[in-house]
Amino acid sequence: MPGTALDVFWFAILPYLALFSLVIGSSYRYFVRPFSVSALSSQFLENRLHFWAQVPFHYGIIVVAFGHVLGVIFPGLLLRWNADPQRLFALEAVLLAFALLALLGIVGVMVRRVIDEKCLVTTTRADWLLYALLFFQIVSGIGIAVLHGWGSSWFASVMSPYLRSLALGYPAFLAIAALPVLVKAHVVCALLIALLLPFTRLIHVLVAPFHYLGRKPQLVRWYRNPAIQADR
Repeated sequence: MPGTALDVFWFAILPYLALFSLVIGSSYRYFVRPFSVSALSSQFLENRLHFWAQVPFHYGIIVVAFGHVLGVIFPGLLLRWNADPQRLFALEAVLLAFALLALLGIVGVMVRRVIDEKCLVTTTRADWLLYALLFFQIVSGIGIAVLHGWGSSWFASVMSPYLRSLALGYPAFLAIAALPVLVKAHVVCALLIALLLPFTRLIHVLVAPFHYLGRKPQLVRWYRNPAIQADR
């Protein structure tokens, strides 16, 4: 049965719009407005809530994202792993735990942006929209794990072929269109995040300083002049 016009837009047209926006928008900001790609030293604006929000969010989202990438690149390996019910349950439990950690983090990020005046001033409307999309993405992912169990298996069976079809330019979206509404909303939300990302402060994730992982440890000393502090 052919998909509806909305299915065609959401799953056959929107993916290419999102990719175009991500590539062109990110390239423009990186090469034409390079300073805007930074995170604007958010940690210096406020550090206490920053730690308790960013750390769980980053750890949670990185592990969950890695699980998704694994399902796309090695779907057969993932399905063979899931053939053992105990391994399947262990994988689903781990991903769900890290998704809950990411949810805790994104809530902390939004609360910090509201209650801290300096953070609130530096947060744009596009940032707020992206935070809302990230929140829904995480919540819908948790909902899928709870209501539509063993998502890692159907992800490898359905999403991986669909993404490969997009890469080949022939989007085979009918299998996606037949999935539950919550799953389709999860997919659409991911595409909207990619579409919006170049217009927000979170674009800095595309230029993460991975070279720091191999850099030698550096000792930072804060210099405080008692006389200057007394004058203040």
